[in-house]
Amino acid sequence: MSTPTFDQLLEAGCHFGHLKRKWNPAMAPYIFMERNGIHIIDLYKTAAKLDEAAAALKSIAKSGKKVLFVATKKQAKQVIADKAQSVNMPYVIERWPGGMLTNFPTIRKAVKKMTAIDKMATDGTFDNLSKREKLQITRQRAKLEKTLGSIADLNRLPSALFVVDVLKERIAVAEANRLGIPVFAMVDTNSDPTNVDFVIPANDDASKSIDLILDTVCGAIAEGLEERKVEKVDQQAAEGEQAPRRERRRVSRSAKAENAEAPATEAAAETAAPAAE
Repeated sequence: MSTPTFDQLLEAGCHFGHLKRKWNPAMAPYIFMERNGIHIIDLYKTAAKLDEAAAALKSIAKSGKKVLFVATKKQAKQVIADKAQSVNMPYVIERWPGGMLTNFPTIRKAVKKMTAIDKMATDGTFDNLSKREKLQITRQRAKLEKTLGSIADLNRLPSALFVVDVLKERIAVAEANRLGIPVFAMVDTNSDPTNVDFVIPANDDASKSIDLILDTVCGAIAEGLEERKVEKVDQQAAEGEQAPRRERRRVSRSAKAENAEAPATEAAAETAAPAAE
């Protein structure tokens, strides 16, 4: 897991904050200086916090849990979609569906409805519908796909949330806080980091900055998934080796039991013989 160097963060423009008049005082510990009325983020702190967040996300992925990526702002949408897909994680890039976490069963029902529509298309039910009904159902399916298609495989609540711009995604952060789900986030100088468990102070407006941070984070998740896969293979191999040993021990025990029974049977036969005479 490699954290970007200071120069890489600088080149991506991760240090550019917002105008001084738009700042949130809670971000003061992460601000290095002010230049031309714009706050400059301390990139050494960015690197340290990114390293910390990446390690925690790697651990979550290694344990087989899901991380939900959230970014609905234009410059982050495609980056989030590409990076989350690369590590097979769910993501939200359209409008956040209110209650997605706090009212998760309802969201699951909507996803199941999408699956039911797909089934109708394959089992021939569609053929018995009128043209208008088909059109209505197709439109409904497209709408569901747009908002929920990227979380179709999310069968239970995620174990963590990764957010780009906590100000824009405040509803998602509030829902995660309410349920005790840890929040990882890129936090700019105009945002409040109080409700974020793993703060990554960085420019959340530039696509280059978002891309670099996401690349590091998803790289760590990929490592965690790979380590999980290797551990599973090792475990299966160990179990495969233990099976013949267990079988040998079982055979050995049954052989001993048979040997112990044999003298007892012979003795019983000898005592029974005189009685018969």
